[in-house]
Amino acid sequence: MAVHDATAQHSRGLTLATSGIVVLSFDSLLVRLAATDGWNIAFWRGALMALIMGVLYCRRRRLATLNAHRGASLISAGLLAAISLLFVMAVMHTRVANVVVILSTAPLFAAIFTRLFLQEHVAVRTWVAIGLAMLGLVIVFAGSLTGEGLLGDAFALGAAMAVGANLTLLRRYPVLDRLPLIAGGGIITALVAWPMATPLALEPHSYLVLAIMGLVQMPLATALINNATRYLPSAEVALFYLIEAILGTLWVWWLLGENPPEATLYGGLLTLVTLLGNGWLGLRRVRGRRMAAASHTG
Repeated sequence: MAVHDATAQHSRGLTLATSGIVVLSFDSLLVRLAATDGWNIAFWRGALMALIMGVLYCRRRRLATLNAHRGASLISAGLLAAISLLFVMAVMHTRVANVVVILSTAPLFAAIFTRLFLQEHVAVRTWVAIGLAMLGLVIVFAGSLTGEGLLGDAFALGAAMAVGANLTLLRRYPVLDRLPLIAGGGIITALVAWPMATPLALEPHSYLVLAIMGLVQMPLATALINNATRYLPSAEVALFYLIEAILGTLWVWWLLGENPPEATLYGGLLTLVTLLGNGWLGLRRVRGRRMAAASHTG
């Protein structure tokens, strides 16, 4: 029975992470369609996420887990805000290609933090998958990397570390309610971006796109991905972030007519196949345990 539960939990984690990253992958398209600067996007995305998640949380009225783990809750909210803000700062100070490649190190940081702070074994297949998937993204953006924008590169590296740290923290405290954490991160993001933003001076269509982003797309994606840490190691969940750049490029290609180079297609294929293989090996491993346990019982 325990092995059967492990199989179900692994499958549930894969479903949550996959669904979350697919929803998240529309972020680049929506940012392009918003047609405004990064600070306005950060402000409205943070404020609207805080609004929708705050309303949903108030309806549930669950305070127990936050009170029991107040420090972890505050740290997670701060990390979520840091991810959003550092990403914006990185894009403002360096090329997007640099940002995406550096963000692809998030699984490595998650694996390191998991090993150091949770003493949780990281499977060899996950380390191999991280390496292959990162190679896929390097192929995608190999022609775009330059030595400029070191400050932006540093911001991107900080964002990658924050992603790995937050997923590891949520793995450590699976009982934490994700809704108030996302709301808190949104409040911090909006407050920090507010002095640099002009939130009331946008075009009408920008508000529509930002509403979709802040009320639906980002809250849903963040909730799905964060909840996946209840069932999968943080390093495996972080691995799914690698395909966001690939899918995001495809949405812009299909919907806005921006044709990606062949390197994007080849690197994207390598990344997707790697993730599918890692997920399949994980399911095979827990199912093998189930069969062994059933045979031993019999």
